[in-house]
Amino acid sequence: MQHAHDASGNRTESDDQITVTTRDAGEGRVVVEVGGEVDMLTSPQLRAAVLGVLPGAATVVLALDSVTFLGTSGLAVLIEVREAAQQAGVALLLACTGRRVLRPLSIAGLVPMFDVRDSIEDALAP
Repeated sequence: MQHAHDASGNRTESDDQITVTTRDAGEGRVVVEVGGEVDMLTSPQLRAAVLGVLPGAATVVLALDSVTFLGTSGLAVLIEVREAAQQAGVALLLACTGRRVLRPLSIAGLVPMFDVRDSIEDALAP
């Protein structure tokens, strides 16, 4: 896995299948933008990124519109980080309109477990 920084200096983790970028949105809000495939091989990177930003955050937004595949391992990670966020008193929101993410969540009956918003901006709005 490569560790890089994007143009604004934010940390980006990537390999051939997934990108995970975190950025501070101010006032205790953190945005984790995820792209590519979230499967058995890549879901540990997503887990690590989200669990890593929970301490000190008030709100974490997972931006998932660039996800091209969400497998069962990815669903399991979403459930795990949701529970960790609840235990830490952190609001976890999903920003996503893409069928590739919403369909697996819906099929698994998980949509009601998450606060799903149409955009990062909607998720960050007071």
